Amino acid sequence: MFNLNVQIDLNSGFCFGVVYAIEMAEDILAEEGKLYCLGDIVHNDEEVSRLERKGLRIINHAQLEELRDEKVLIRAHGEPPSTYQLALANNLQLIDASCPVVLKLQNRIKNSYDKQEDIYIYGKHGHAEVVGLLGQTNNNAVVFQDLEELDIDSLPKEITLYSQTTKSTDKFYEINEVLAKNGITVKTNDTICRQVSNRDKELRDFAQNFDIIVFVSGTKSSNGKVLYKVCKEQNERTYFVSSLADVKSEWFGKGESVGICGATSTPMWLMEEVKEHLQKL
Repeated sequence: MFNLNVQIDLNSGFCFGVVYAIEMAEDILAEEGKLYCLGDIVHNDEEVSRLERKGLRIINHAQLEELRDEKVLIRAHGEPPSTYQLALANNLQLIDASCPVVLKLQNRIKNSYDKQEDIYIYGKHGHAEVVGLLGQTNNNAVVFQDLEELDIDSLPKEITLYSQTTKSTDKFYEINEVLAKNGITVKTNDTICRQVSNRDKELRDFAQNFDIIVFVSGTKSSNGKVLYKVCKEQNERTYFVSSLADVKSEWFGKGESVGICGATSTPMWLMEEVKEHLQKL
């Protein structure tokens, strides 16, 4: 027996947008036993599997085009206008669980586009949320993950800058500063979700308090990859697990302290399972 002292970071786990989407899905599944969802409801395979056992059916956009007369959940990431147009054409009832923070951002970008502003979005190429944001501009906005992707000398002298809601606030303002120093007037729109961005600092503090950190996250989670790196920088003995099968007993020593934390897409029940498992080692 290792007699590990195990503690879960209570600030980890689902953000309110994900909680909202999953609660909506569970309510409908409890009543009807079946619900389609456009894309993974959350980037965590264990949680998706749990909901699939209740009747959730994950579909992609190609499958959506073939669907008729059904209910379809829009996950927290949001969708572009084309998805809503398709739903009307196919007589689909959309259960819209788009995060309120994302919806507000979509509306602001649409207003900027209607004013014919030059829109730049700091975000991950191909990310579901970013696809929805681009859709507000007829795909005319410029998306970039790093300033190196932009030829600053050829940028318009005045731009409107937005960010994917889950990006780093520090990095966002660094980008603003560099652009301003290069003579570009930036109309800055800080639309970053603080519940997500504040996790960075919280985890830096948390990771320093334990001998070992077990970071629980789905392998598809962008947020998970970033926050795992944050923990690893603070505590070299940080290990990434997506399920109990990933946990290895050789990581631990007798009587050591273990902190369990996760991404905004990590269910608390999964972190609790990991804790129970560790306490039995």
